[in-house]
Amino acid sequence: MKSTISHPDSLALSQIQRERLAYIDYKVYFSGELRRADLESRFGIAPAAATRDLTCYRGLAPANLVYDASAKLYTIGDRFSPISPFVVDRALAWLRQGYGDGLALKFERQIPTAGADLLSPPPIETLGAVARAIHRGQALSVRYQSLASGASVRDIVPLALIDNGLRWHVRAYDRKNSRFGDFVVNRISDTKAATVPMAEEENLAQDKQWNHQIELELVPHPKLRHPKAIEADYGMSGGVLKVLTRAAVAGYALGRWSVDCSSKHTLDPNRHQLWLRNPRVLDDVDSATLAPGYPKKAGADVAL
Repeated sequence: MKSTISHPDSLALSQIQRERLAYIDYKVYFSGELRRADLESRFGIAPAAATRDLTCYRGLAPANLVYDASAKLYTIGDRFSPISPFVVDRALAWLRQGYGDGLALKFERQIPTAGADLLSPPPIETLGAVARAIHRGQALSVRYQSLASGASVRDIVPLALIDNGLRWHVRAYDRKNSRFGDFVVNRISDTKAATVPMAEEENLAQDKQWNHQIELELVPHPKLRHPKAIEADYGMSGGVLKVLTRAAVAGYALGRWSVDCSSKHTLDPNRHQLWLRNPRVLDDVDSATLAPGYPKKAGADVAL
């Protein structure tokens, strides 16, 4: 989403003011609302300073905020356009880590760095619509491109976002199949509010796989000649790394870490340098179908 508003860098604003205006952009767009207290708590500023920031922001982008007097907060305007153009990587980091600055600061890196970026980041418009629905507890009607059944219009209740390292998913209640599952954000389009609101049985508290925590015991693959190198890689204690994770995301995590989840460590140790020492912990985990080497169970697919 491109900005159609004068960029704050061209104005007589301090760096911290620009950061606070960018925070307002991200907070309003991804949660759909903003309170003055949000600025106060995020930046440790006095109410008067937060009020000045809001006045400045509304002067730059009057269509972005609508004041709800009854709730004493600002909501997103129908013609919202960010003051600072959104950067997808920073938007994902904001959602994943809770950072609210949203600025691409033009400082030279002190140490050269590189990484394997997402091949196709999710569309910012879809990500925003889904994030707002999660924050509001709102069901959505969407057009979805399913790998199994093709394109269809269906109602979902977005509940949480999942980053599996390759793609972003939204954990949601799927009304078509009456179950919780994961939808690839890139396959979602034409989002709008559903006519039927969220029901009690559709909220995150009822998602057993999301709320169930399991402990994974990761060890160097038994077929490696020098397991101490892997122990050093992961800071293992006593030759094991214990990781607590949600059942709903365990399969994604094990796949991303290339962990051999076969009971007799039969996968290639050159590609799977870690082995799951306690594979039975996955027996009641739906996402285990994504774990390398773990036997697939019928009807346990999590990606819809």
